[in-house]
Amino acid sequence: MRPTACLRSTWFSTLLGVVLVLLSGVPARAQLNLDGAGGGLGGGFAAHHTQVQLLLPVTSARPGDTVLAAVRLTMAPGWHTYWKNPGDAGTATVIDWHLPAGITADPIQWPLPHKLPPAEVTTYGYEGEAMLLVPLHLAANLPPGAVPLAAQVSWLECKDTCIPAKQEIGAVLTIGGETRPSPDAARIEAAQASRPRPDAAFTVAGGWETSGNASQRHLIIAGRADASRWPAAAKVDFFPEASEAYEIQSATETLPAPAGFRLRKVVKKFSGDWPKTVGGLLVVEAAGTRTGYEVSLPVGDAPPALAAASGGTAATTPAMPVASGPTSPEKPLWQILVYAFIGGLILNIMPCVLPVIALKILGFVNEGKSEPRRVRALGGIYAIGVLLSFLALAAVVIGLKSAGHLVGWGVQFSSPTFVIGLTILVTLVALNLFGLFEVTLGGRALDAAGHLSARTGAAGALFNGVLATALATPCTAPYLGYALGFAFAQPPVMIILIFLTAGLGLASPYLVLSWNPAWLKFLPKPGAWMEKFKIAMGFPVLGSAVWLFTLAADDLDKTGTLRLGLFLIALALAAWIWGEFVQRGTRGRLVAGLVSLLLVAVFGAYAYGQAPDEIQWQPWTPTAVAQARAAGRPVLVDFTADWCLTCQVNKRTSLEVPSVRAQLKRLNAVALVGDYTHTPDTITAELNKFHRAGVPLVLVYPANPAVEPVVLPEVLTPVAVLEALEEAAMDALDEALNKD
Repeated sequence: MRPTACLRSTWFSTLLGVVLVLLSGVPARAQLNLDGAGGGLGGGFAAHHTQVQLLLPVTSARPGDTVLAAVRLTMAPGWHTYWKNPGDAGTATVIDWHLPAGITADPIQWPLPHKLPPAEVTTYGYEGEAMLLVPLHLAANLPPGAVPLAAQVSWLECKDTCIPAKQEIGAVLTIGGETRPSPDAARIEAAQASRPRPDAAFTVAGGWETSGNASQRHLIIAGRADASRWPAAAKVDFFPEASEAYEIQSATETLPAPAGFRLRKVVKKFSGDWPKTVGGLLVVEAAGTRTGYEVSLPVGDAPPALAAASGGTAATTPAMPVASGPTSPEKPLWQILVYAFIGGLILNIMPCVLPVIALKILGFVNEGKSEPRRVRALGGIYAIGVLLSFLALAAVVIGLKSAGHLVGWGVQFSSPTFVIGLTILVTLVALNLFGLFEVTLGGRALDAAGHLSARTGAAGALFNGVLATALATPCTAPYLGYALGFAFAQPPVMIILIFLTAGLGLASPYLVLSWNPAWLKFLPKPGAWMEKFKIAMGFPVLGSAVWLFTLAADDLDKTGTLRLGLFLIALALAAWIWGEFVQRGTRGRLVAGLVSLLLVAVFGAYAYGQAPDEIQWQPWTPTAVAQARAAGRPVLVDFTADWCLTCQVNKRTSLEVPSVRAQLKRLNAVALVGDYTHTPDTITAELNKFHRAGVPLVLVYPANPAVEPVVLPEVLTPVAVLEALEEAAMDALDEALNKD
């Protein structure tokens, strides 16, 4: 049957059902359950695994009234549907109303959802029964008589596999001079009483725990409540509302709290600024009873701290970003400066800076045999490097504040370019300590970047100061957090003063030792052990490079992370070739030098290059396939996995090629990818459907839903893909001609 004929059949069945209801005088509970593809009257689980009904609390209502309608979804055992924020997968139920003039519908009032398994892909939804409440507003000038209420309900029902479904439902409401309850009034009233509600039994707020990186942060949610209304043993969770700009992951970590509750959630940002408010449900479970509270959380720049309020409730106030130490905001300036100095001093033993201490020790030992005047000069230059770096950080903070941005310590680590550059730099330092390459006074830029921190003289001392500051910025320390938190709210002069004081604290140990050369006698004398110690100190520096690599990976996709890793390996190989054959070799030095530079250039271009016309893959779901075909677009589906070598070869040789990309654009086709890396059950079921035990599986769906997809061979060629796409296009053309 053609789609136009299906459409006519659906509307004819709907009209026939309304007429039958009007003639028989059936009360408001009578409903029209029609299959969205043209099914007839009826209900139950014949067509789907979910029964859908439209219930009304009254059989008749007066003009100007508000009628709380209910769309009742009854799922078969083992099946479930989804909340308005489905979570890591799924699709929310949608109600498309078809109402006569003078009647309008409000948004859905959702019942309290559950977290649904599996834990790896947590979703929010309903099992058994769900009552979606919708207020219907009746205009004051509605004429008396029976009016049909109709809607199309679309949902995704899932068990071992997921099936998109839709159905037409309807009921009849009489407009008259009085309100008469229906048999479903008590059921709807009970659903309204159990749905999440705003409540003043507690106060709650949120705040960012750390500055995180450019795309991910930790959100702390804290609150307290009246113990008489909220038992202390209650379990608390937070179900977030969906947002296009960010995602609050479903996993919830419960933190210790002396009173009330404290939760930690991971937030990933897709676009725009970090949210200032976050909406969702606080779900409280006590004595086997679950209660939901609708909340809109103000999100501060620091984790919220709870302060007891009168009447047994609690108020939330923003906490200062301090790791430990005093927290009172009212401190004199001299005390703030003392905190800044002590915090900078403690930074020398924080994990972020520990690798640089090894470089400093080597410097002390090397300079121990020098003249005191030279040692003092180098100590002063090191301190200048630290202070200049802190001055640059202060300038960045002042500039961002002037531009209207919120800033914090370590703000430059939110820049992917900075993190990647620092990863490369620290990797070069580690390679130099391992002895892969050395640097002479005439070394070039690549050598200088890797060896500046370990060489003697003014350049090494200055660079050590800059590097120590760069590695210190993602860390905070006791007292330093308070001082910097105070500085971020001050005018430019105060910001500069506090930052320079913290820098002086960081530089002070080196400065003190350089001005007291007699203390250098306690250090070991230079000898052969120094070379082995130098190599040993390369390992903590390499550990810092690995840590920085994980930070960079947060801002890259899987392919970008792989490219950066391969570039670092190529960089290490180039450094070894340079040191072994250019610096220490006697023959073929020119060829070795060219090979080193070529390795860096080629893998650098590969790491930072991006194909401008890559296929815009979207996640596969049965709903995505159905929606694309309903819109008249063919669909290419690639079921793949990171561990599948054939899949990766297919992608590089037969999918991500210019001819296929051009064909997809010409046909306005949709490209979907099903990631089977962690073997999700939904994709396993789809593979079994096409008699495949595993990936790869590549399908091409014609736009016509009545036509079966083309199953491509396991080993692809571009010709096979193009022919399948062309066949799909011809099916779409045949369908269009049949319509005409």
